[in-house]
Amino acid sequence: MIRIYTAPSCASCRKVKSWLKEHNIPYVEKNIFSTLLREIELKELLERSENGTDDIISKRSKIIKENDIDIDSMSINELIKFIQDNPSVLKRPIMIDERRFQVGYNAEEIRVFIPRELRKLAECSRQEACPQFINQSYKIKEAYLKEK
Repeated sequence: MIRIYTAPSCASCRKVKSWLKEHNIPYVEKNIFSTLLREIELKELLERSENGTDDIISKRSKIIKENDIDIDSMSINELIKFIQDNPSVLKRPIMIDERRFQVGYNAEEIRVFIPRELRKLAECSRQEACPQFINQSYKIKEAYLKEK
């Protein structure tokens, strides 16, 4: 199941939710301001970030600039506590599932969250060119939605 970390005033967050709904992809939304971000969740986000804190923390955020905070000098526990106390430092939206991780809304990159079978089907412009999918699109989509 896809988890998305959002903020109410975030336009990119609204785009992601709209895109997921449009593609009938189930998700769980976590508003970073109204839901306590658990330590285990934040550790997972940090572990999945290819570039560490740069991927998920906005170093241009007001709290970091005004207080001259050095994120890179913090221990993991200090960093987690800092994020829990100041969730506005997180970039958003953050989308994560068992295999994929994405920060921000990108119309091309978000397609990785569509199951492979449905992506192949969508890429097939003519049914006769994709005999393996003739009369299968409904079954594939139905099977995917049942899993979730």
